Amino acid sequence: MTTTPPTLRPRLVRRNPADLQLLAVNARYMRKEEYDRLVANVARDGCLTSVPLVYGGGDHPEGHELVLSGNHRTMAAVDAGVDEIDVMLIEERLSEQQLVAIQLSHNSIAGEDDPATLKQLYEQLDDVDWRAYSGLDDDQLKLLAEVSPEGLSEANLDFATVSLIFLPPELEAAREAFDQARVGQNESWLAARADYEQVLDTLASTHAAHKVGNVATALHAILAIVENHLTDLQAGYTAPDGTALHNGTVGLETVIGMRSLPATAATTINKAIAAAEGRKEIDPGQGWRLLERLAGEYLSGPNHNPDGQP
Repeated sequence: MTTTPPTLRPRLVRRNPADLQLLAVNARYMRKEEYDRLVANVARDGCLTSVPLVYGGGDHPEGHELVLSGNHRTMAAVDAGVDEIDVMLIEERLSEQQLVAIQLSHNSIAGEDDPATLKQLYEQLDDVDWRAYSGLDDDQLKLLAEVSPEGLSEANLDFATVSLIFLPPELEAAREAFDQARVGQNESWLAARADYEQVLDTLASTHAAHKVGNVATALHAILAIVENHLTDLQAGYTAPDGTALHNGTVGLETVIGMRSLPATAATTINKAIAAAEGRKEIDPGQGWRLLERLAGEYLSGPNHNPDGQP
């Protein structure tokens, strides 16, 4: 049978940190370099800027209460020579299990830093001493050096629920698309660091030009630019003298500069391809050969002007 725990009404009191009782078993640990920074910060401030939580409840005499949360801060105050600190005192009698639960909750329930926001805040610190005071370690600083200008994170997004509804004929195709996405979610692709940095630079430029706040929107803008310059991809397979650089296949959109055709033009081309296949002039499924032949005839015809002069 469980009992309803009492409502806590802690109050702020002043205590000598050297007289407080520390936890005999504390799951929270701190590396020596982190603790040294904490002591230095407390010594610089001359006080604790966040208060420990202590428990009296009749089991511990006044002034010698048990520190439930903030053991390292309490020890740092002692080592920094601070004689009096503010603490939040719980006086209601609690069970041992309740005390342990409070201790664990203070250690485990914590938010996470959004790297982009963290970088923005850190870069506001010009003084090297204040940067050291912030407590960011080498691993975090390395992350800040590589983070994109704006993070696509919970801190930077407004959420809305979107429902996708598929008609019966489309449902199977949708399921297959989601299955393929799951299959490829853990794939890794090797790229040069220079390429990675170029992507970040391009994202940064797009963020600034369009004044957008997240990576997805910036990528959408970059893809729109690519769509408007599809024929620039011809440089990947065309030499300066007009010959092909390789024997592979390329997208038709890089030739005509668009991914779609007017329906009237498409039906005319389809009729011509079907006629050429019917006359055995091209093999079935190779309609591009008809287009290639027509283009060759145009280039060799009497009306072709390679210089483009009327």
